[in-house]
Amino acid sequence: MKSEATYPNCQQAREMDLVDYLFTLGFRPTRIRNWDYWYISPFRDEKTASFKISRKHNLWYDYGMGKGGSLIDFGILFHGCSIPEFLKRLHAPLTLPPQPTIRRAKEVSPIQIDRVRALASPMLMVYLKQRRVSFEVARKYCREVCFTLYEKTYTAIGFKNSGGGYELRNAWFKGGNSPKTPTRIENGSPSLAVFEGFFNFLSYKTIYREQGDHDMDFLVLNSASFFEKCRPFMDRYDSVHLYLDRDGTGFKCRDLALSWGDRYRDESPLYAGYNDLNEWVQQVGKSLRKIRKTIP
Repeated sequence: MKSEATYPNCQQAREMDLVDYLFTLGFRPTRIRNWDYWYISPFRDEKTASFKISRKHNLWYDYGMGKGGSLIDFGILFHGCSIPEFLKRLHAPLTLPPQPTIRRAKEVSPIQIDRVRALASPMLMVYLKQRRVSFEVARKYCREVCFTLYEKTYTAIGFKNSGGGYELRNAWFKGGNSPKTPTRIENGSPSLAVFEGFFNFLSYKTIYREQGDHDMDFLVLNSASFFEKCRPFMDRYDSVHLYLDRDGTGFKCRDLALSWGDRYRDESPLYAGYNDLNEWVQQVGKSLRKIRKTIP
Protein backbone atom coordinates (compact mmCIF):
# COMPACT_ATOMS: atom_id res chain seq x y z
CA MET A 1 0.00 0.00 0.00
CA LYS A 2 1.04 3.57 -0.53
CA SER A 3 2.05 5.49 2.56
CA GLU A 4 0.55 8.73 1.25
CA ALA A 5 -2.55 10.02 2.98
CA THR A 6 -5.03 12.78 2.33
CA TYR A 7 -5.39 14.85 5.46
CA PRO A 8 -8.53 16.81 6.34
CA ASN A 9 -8.41 20.57 6.02
CA CYS A 10 -9.29 22.89 8.90
CA GLN A 11 -12.94 23.23 7.92
CA GLN A 12 -13.39 19.46 7.66
CA ALA A 13 -11.70 18.99 11.03
CA ARG A 14 -13.99 21.54 12.70
CA GLU A 15 -17.02 19.65 11.37
CA MET A 16 -15.92 16.36 12.97
CA ASP A 17 -17.98 15.44 16.01
CA LEU A 18 -16.17 16.35 19.25
CA VAL A 19 -18.02 13.75 21.33
CA ASP A 20 -17.03 10.99 18.91
CA TYR A 21 -13.43 12.24 18.83
CA LEU A 22 -13.11 12.19 22.62
CA PHE A 23 -14.57 8.69 22.53
CA THR A 24 -11.66 7.58 20.31
CA LEU A 25 -9.28 9.00 22.93
CA GLY A 26 -10.97 6.98 25.69
CA PHE A 27 -12.97 9.78 27.33
CA ARG A 28 -16.61 9.23 28.33
CA PRO A 29 -19.06 11.86 29.62
CA THR A 30 -20.03 11.67 33.28
CA ARG A 31 -23.45 13.11 32.48
CA ILE A 32 -25.49 14.33 29.50
CA ARG A 33 -27.98 17.15 29.80
CA ASN A 34 -29.81 18.03 26.60
CA TRP A 35 -27.06 19.03 24.14
CA ASP A 36 -24.37 19.35 26.85
CA TYR A 37 -21.89 16.52 27.50
CA TRP A 38 -19.86 16.88 30.72
CA TYR A 39 -16.45 15.25 31.23
CA ILE A 40 -13.69 15.00 33.78
CA SER A 41 -11.23 17.38 32.17
CA PRO A 42 -8.76 15.69 29.80
CA PHE A 43 -6.20 18.30 30.86
CA ARG A 44 -5.93 17.60 34.62
CA ASP A 45 -7.03 15.42 37.53
CA GLU A 46 -10.33 16.47 39.09
CA LYS A 47 -13.29 14.95 40.90
CA THR A 48 -16.08 17.13 39.49
CA ALA A 49 -16.53 17.36 35.75
CA SER A 50 -15.72 20.86 34.48
CA PHE A 51 -15.19 20.14 30.80
CA LYS A 52 -18.27 20.57 28.60
CA ILE A 53 -19.03 19.88 24.96
CA SER A 54 -22.04 21.56 23.39
CA ARG A 55 -23.00 19.00 20.77
CA LYS A 56 -25.44 21.45 19.25
CA HIS A 57 -22.61 23.84 18.38
CA ASN A 58 -19.78 21.23 18.33
CA LEU A 59 -17.67 23.36 20.68
CA TRP A 60 -15.93 22.63 23.99
CA TYR A 61 -15.20 24.71 27.07
CA ASP A 62 -13.04 23.87 30.07
CA TYR A 63 -14.26 25.91 33.04
CA GLY A 64 -11.17 25.11 35.08
CA MET A 65 -8.88 26.55 32.41
CA GLY A 66 -11.19 29.22 31.10
CA LYS A 67 -10.49 28.04 27.56
CA GLY A 68 -12.53 26.47 24.78
CA GLY A 69 -13.08 26.28 21.06
CA SER A 70 -13.34 23.83 18.19
CA LEU A 71 -11.90 20.35 17.72
CA ILE A 72 -8.74 21.93 16.32
CA ASP A 73 -8.30 24.10 19.41
CA PHE A 74 -8.72 21.01 21.58
CA GLY A 75 -6.34 18.90 19.49
CA ILE A 76 -3.38 21.27 19.44
CA LEU A 77 -3.75 21.86 23.18
CA PHE A 78 -4.24 18.20 24.11
CA HIS A 79 -1.45 16.86 21.88
CA GLY A 80 0.83 19.88 22.24
CA CYS A 81 1.32 20.20 18.50
CA SER A 82 0.80 22.60 15.60
CA ILE A 83 -2.35 22.70 13.46
CA PRO A 84 -0.72 20.87 10.51
CA GLU A 85 0.60 18.19 12.88
CA PHE A 86 -2.84 17.72 14.40
CA LEU A 87 -4.50 17.41 10.99
CA LYS A 88 -2.05 14.61 10.23
CA ARG A 89 -2.95 12.92 13.53
CA LEU A 90 -6.61 12.82 12.51
CA HIS A 91 -5.79 10.55 9.56
CA ALA A 92 -2.32 9.20 10.12
CA PRO A 93 -0.49 7.50 7.23
CA LEU A 94 -0.18 3.73 7.35
CA THR A 95 3.57 4.06 7.89
CA LEU A 96 3.02 5.41 11.39
CA PRO A 97 3.16 3.02 14.37
CA PRO A 98 -0.17 1.24 14.92
CA GLN A 99 -2.54 2.70 17.49
CA PRO A 100 -4.78 -0.25 18.44
CA THR A 101 -6.74 1.57 21.14
CA ILE A 102 -7.86 4.30 18.76
CA ARG A 103 -8.53 1.86 15.95
CA ARG A 104 -10.72 -0.33 18.13
CA ALA A 105 -12.65 2.71 19.33
CA LYS A 106 -13.34 3.76 15.75
CA GLU A 107 -14.77 0.34 15.01
CA VAL A 108 -17.27 0.56 17.87
CA SER A 109 -20.05 3.10 17.55
CA PRO A 110 -20.80 4.92 20.82
CA ILE A 111 -24.49 4.47 19.93
CA GLN A 112 -25.84 0.95 20.37
CA ILE A 113 -29.30 0.17 18.97
CA ASP A 114 -31.45 -1.75 21.47
CA ARG A 115 -34.88 -1.89 19.84
CA VAL A 116 -36.58 -0.71 16.65
CA ARG A 117 -40.36 -0.52 16.34
CA ALA A 118 -43.18 1.47 14.75
CA LEU A 119 -43.47 5.12 15.80
CA ALA A 120 -45.75 5.39 18.81
CA SER A 121 -44.05 7.57 21.45
CA PRO A 122 -46.20 10.60 22.46
CA MET A 123 -42.96 12.54 23.03
CA LEU A 124 -41.84 11.92 19.45
CA MET A 125 -45.29 12.76 18.11
CA VAL A 126 -45.07 16.14 19.84
CA TYR A 127 -41.62 16.65 18.32
CA LEU A 128 -42.93 15.86 14.83
CA LYS A 129 -45.74 18.34 15.33
CA GLN A 130 -43.22 21.00 16.36
CA ARG A 131 -41.28 20.31 13.16
CA ARG A 132 -44.60 20.38 11.24
CA VAL A 133 -44.09 16.94 9.72
CA SER A 134 -47.07 14.69 9.13
CA PHE A 135 -47.14 11.76 11.54
CA GLU A 136 -48.42 9.55 8.72
CA VAL A 137 -45.42 10.46 6.57
CA ALA A 138 -42.97 9.98 9.45
CA ARG A 139 -44.50 6.61 10.35
CA LYS A 140 -44.06 5.45 6.76
CA TYR A 141 -40.38 6.37 6.43
CA CYS A 142 -39.11 6.30 10.00
CA ARG A 143 -39.02 4.05 13.03
CA GLU A 144 -38.93 4.53 16.78
CA VAL A 145 -35.45 3.59 17.92
CA CYS A 146 -34.37 2.90 21.49
CA PHE A 147 -30.62 3.17 21.85
CA THR A 148 -27.89 3.27 24.47
CA LEU A 149 -25.32 6.05 24.55
CA TYR A 150 -22.66 5.94 27.24
CA GLU A 151 -24.69 3.56 29.43
CA LYS A 152 -27.88 5.62 29.23
CA THR A 153 -30.97 4.72 27.20
CA TYR A 154 -32.83 7.10 24.92
CA THR A 155 -35.63 7.05 22.34
CA ALA A 156 -35.53 8.87 19.02
CA ILE A 157 -36.98 9.01 15.53
CA GLY A 158 -34.82 6.75 13.38
CA PHE A 159 -34.35 7.18 9.63
CA LYS A 160 -32.59 4.20 8.10
CA ASN A 161 -29.77 4.72 5.64
CA SER A 162 -28.88 2.39 2.77
CA GLY A 163 -26.03 0.87 4.79
CA GLY A 164 -28.28 -0.29 7.62
CA GLY A 165 -27.46 2.50 10.10
CA TYR A 166 -29.91 5.00 11.55
CA GLU A 167 -29.97 8.77 11.66
CA LEU A 168 -31.46 9.61 15.07
CA ARG A 169 -33.35 12.74 16.11
CA ASN A 170 -35.46 13.90 19.02
CA ALA A 171 -36.01 17.30 20.61
CA TRP A 172 -32.51 17.44 22.10
CA PHE A 173 -30.43 14.83 20.30
CA LYS A 174 -28.93 14.72 16.81
CA GLY A 175 -26.70 11.80 15.89
CA GLY A 176 -26.55 8.39 14.34
CA ASN A 177 -24.95 4.97 14.58
CA SER A 178 -22.57 3.23 12.19
CA PRO A 179 -22.44 2.71 9.31
CA LYS A 180 -23.26 6.23 8.15
CA THR A 181 -24.28 6.36 4.49
CA PRO A 182 -26.83 8.19 2.33
CA THR A 183 -30.37 6.86 1.94
CA ARG A 184 -31.68 5.97 -1.52
CA ILE A 185 -35.40 5.62 -2.18
CA GLU A 186 -35.87 4.34 -5.71
CA ASN A 187 -39.30 4.23 -7.38
CA GLY A 188 -38.25 3.90 -11.02
CA SER A 189 -38.61 7.61 -11.77
CA PRO A 190 -36.37 9.49 -14.25
CA SER A 191 -36.27 12.40 -11.77
CA LEU A 192 -34.39 12.57 -8.48
CA ALA A 193 -34.85 14.91 -5.49
CA VAL A 194 -31.81 15.41 -3.25
CA PHE A 195 -31.86 16.51 0.41
CA GLU A 196 -29.12 16.93 3.01
CA GLY A 197 -31.12 15.79 6.04
CA PHE A 198 -34.09 13.51 6.45
CA PHE A 199 -36.35 16.13 8.06
CA ASN A 200 -36.17 18.11 4.82
CA PHE A 201 -37.19 14.96 2.95
CA LEU A 202 -40.07 14.41 5.39
CA SER A 203 -41.13 18.04 4.91
CA TYR A 204 -41.19 17.55 1.15
CA LYS A 205 -43.29 14.39 1.50
CA THR A 206 -45.62 16.17 3.94
CA ILE A 207 -46.23 19.00 1.48
CA TYR A 208 -46.64 16.78 -1.55
CA ARG A 209 -47.94 13.61 0.06
CA GLU A 210 -50.98 13.44 -2.21
CA GLN A 211 -48.59 12.63 -5.08
CA GLY A 212 -47.69 9.29 -3.53
CA ASP A 213 -44.33 7.55 -3.83
CA HIS A 214 -43.97 7.47 -7.58
CA ASP A 215 -43.48 11.17 -8.29
CA MET A 216 -39.69 10.96 -7.89
CA ASP A 217 -36.77 8.97 -6.63
CA PHE A 218 -35.10 10.39 -3.53
CA LEU A 219 -31.58 10.73 -2.19
CA VAL A 220 -31.07 11.84 1.40
CA LEU A 221 -27.36 12.51 1.91
CA ASN A 222 -27.44 12.36 5.74
CA SER A 223 -24.23 14.40 5.47
CA ALA A 224 -23.17 16.93 2.83
CA SER A 225 -19.78 15.21 2.79
CA PHE A 226 -21.36 12.44 0.67
CA PHE A 227 -22.54 14.80 -2.07
CA GLU A 228 -19.70 14.48 -4.56
CA LYS A 229 -19.40 10.74 -3.94
CA CYS A 230 -23.03 10.38 -5.00
CA ARG A 231 -22.49 11.91 -8.43
CA PRO A 232 -22.46 8.56 -10.31
CA PHE A 233 -25.85 7.76 -8.79
CA MET A 234 -27.27 11.22 -9.50
CA ASP A 235 -25.98 11.18 -13.08
CA ARG A 236 -28.28 8.24 -13.84
CA TYR A 237 -31.29 10.59 -13.81
CA ASP A 238 -32.69 12.87 -16.49
CA SER A 239 -33.26 15.62 -13.91
CA VAL A 240 -31.88 16.14 -10.42
CA HIS A 241 -33.72 18.57 -8.14
CA LEU A 242 -31.52 19.94 -5.36
CA TYR A 243 -33.23 20.84 -2.07
CA LEU A 244 -29.97 21.61 -0.27
CA ASP A 245 -29.39 23.84 2.74
CA ARG A 246 -28.96 27.52 2.03
CA ASP A 247 -25.62 27.85 3.81
CA GLY A 248 -21.97 27.82 2.79
CA THR A 249 -21.77 24.05 2.40
CA GLY A 250 -25.09 23.76 0.60
CA PHE A 251 -24.19 26.54 -1.83
CA LYS A 252 -20.83 24.92 -2.60
CA CYS A 253 -22.56 21.61 -3.39
CA ARG A 254 -25.15 23.44 -5.49
CA ASP A 255 -22.55 25.34 -7.50
CA LEU A 256 -20.55 22.16 -8.06
CA ALA A 257 -23.62 20.30 -9.30
CA LEU A 258 -24.67 23.12 -11.63
CA SER A 259 -21.21 22.94 -13.19
CA TRP A 260 -21.84 19.25 -14.00
CA GLY A 261 -24.66 19.99 -16.41
CA ASP A 262 -28.16 21.31 -16.91
CA ARG A 263 -29.81 18.17 -15.53
CA TYR A 264 -29.13 19.64 -12.08
CA ARG A 265 -31.66 22.20 -10.86
CA ASP A 266 -31.50 24.35 -7.75
CA GLU A 267 -34.85 24.28 -5.95
CA SER A 268 -33.68 26.15 -2.84
CA PRO A 269 -35.12 29.57 -3.94
CA LEU A 270 -38.43 28.08 -2.80
CA TYR A 271 -37.27 28.62 0.80
CA ALA A 272 -35.05 31.67 0.30
CA GLY A 273 -34.52 33.47 3.59
CA TYR A 274 -34.46 30.21 5.56
CA ASN A 275 -31.70 27.71 6.16
CA ASP A 276 -33.53 24.69 4.80
CA LEU A 277 -36.89 23.36 3.66
CA ASN A 278 -38.01 22.21 7.11
CA GLU A 279 -37.24 25.59 8.67
CA TRP A 280 -39.31 27.25 5.92
CA VAL A 281 -42.17 24.83 6.53
CA GLN A 282 -42.11 25.57 10.27
CA GLN A 283 -42.08 29.35 9.89
CA VAL A 284 -44.50 29.60 6.97
CA GLY A 285 -46.81 27.15 8.68
CA LYS A 286 -46.85 29.23 11.86
CA SER A 287 -47.23 32.67 10.33
CA LEU A 288 -48.78 32.60 6.87
CA ARG A 289 -50.66 29.26 7.03
CA LYS A 290 -50.12 28.84 3.30
CA ILE A 291 -49.75 25.08 3.56
CA ARG A 292 -52.33 24.42 6.28
CA LYS A 293 -54.15 21.81 4.20
CA THR A 294 -51.08 19.60 3.82
CA ILE A 295 -49.50 20.05 7.27
CA PRO A 296 -51.31 18.45 10.22
